[in-house]
Amino acid sequence: MVRVMQAALWSSVAFVLLLLTACERPQAVQGGYRGTSQIQLYQPSTLAANVALNTVPEPEPVDDPDPEAPKLDEVYKNVQVLTDLSVLDFSRLMQAMSTWVAPEQGCSYCHNTKNLASDEKYAKIVARHMLQMTRNINNTWKTHVGETGVTCYTCHRGQPVPSGDWFKNPGLPTQVASDFMGGKHGQNTPTMATVGNASLPYDPLSKFLDSKDSPTIRVQGEKALAGTNGTSVKLAENTYGLMIYISNSLGVNCTFCHQTRAMANWQQSSPQRVTAWHGIRMVRDLNTTYLAKVGPLLPEHRLSAEGDYPKVGCATCHKGANKPLYGSKMLPDYPELGVGAKAPYAGGATAFKDVEGLNPYKSPPPKPKPPATPGTS
Repeated sequence: MVRVMQAALWSSVAFVLLLLTACERPQAVQGGYRGTSQIQLYQPSTLAANVALNTVPEPEPVDDPDPEAPKLDEVYKNVQVLTDLSVLDFSRLMQAMSTWVAPEQGCSYCHNTKNLASDEKYAKIVARHMLQMTRNINNTWKTHVGETGVTCYTCHRGQPVPSGDWFKNPGLPTQVASDFMGGKHGQNTPTMATVGNASLPYDPLSKFLDSKDSPTIRVQGEKALAGTNGTSVKLAENTYGLMIYISNSLGVNCTFCHQTRAMANWQQSSPQRVTAWHGIRMVRDLNTTYLAKVGPLLPEHRLSAEGDYPKVGCATCHKGANKPLYGSKMLPDYPELGVGAKAPYAGGATAFKDVEGLNPYKSPPPKPKPPATPGTS
């Protein structure tokens, strides 16, 4: 009996050792002084799997300037945003956008290829807003994107609808406002990936990233007296949920930005925390200034079941990498997207139902077919 138990014990030990040797050893990267726990852990297999997603396409070839080339409005009609480009630069950028956003559909995703001037496709009007947004990011938000900048590919990665967008989360279909646990207030709901399946409030994005008027992100109050302290435990829990979302979006842990012995202390935080601070405000600005205007232009199948429109967040650009595209710089190849943005595009339709009606270059209706001659098919 003793020998049987010993054999079982050694078999268990061997099984555990086998499991341990099969586990992948993480790669540790030190980001601060030794002894301060400023370390990031990465799984080599995860990094390898994300290489293709973060590989940038080859830039479009650049034609030599042609002083005799016609003006843009002599070749293309109804150009309303990129009016400052030459014909060659405009055509090159359009080809690049086709590769970045709709490589399978090509030009026809936004255009009627038989009438390029027509606004009959909502995607063309949306693209105007997005071009203004891209130029705005590259000029107004250098505190977050630096000189690396962004292009359409930063978010789209060859997909017409970029991954990482988000909608207001109504919770599970079976969830009720109050049950035997009392009012859960959006907490203690399983399977919510936004907050890492934790019991924290599952929709911190709507609370903190929806608009410029979103509340301040804080854990500790600035005032002690009741009635004057706007920071609550509930708000702190929403903050923790947002931090988990940011961590997952960038593929990092808390110490990428914070010193865990003094989370709130800016002097002991890494420079990345300042970059993230600006990034949060950039996302709020984009959702308020651009996505809120794009939302009504989208068809029903692009909205959530509750009718909400998609918004941008950290995951829209980062997609699990602390630097989008692993820090590759595409903007120097397309300086047209770094030109100072004008006021947000305000022309044309403002709702999907109006796209056809407010089309200054609408294609003429097809001519009716002549009646068939009797005796012919």
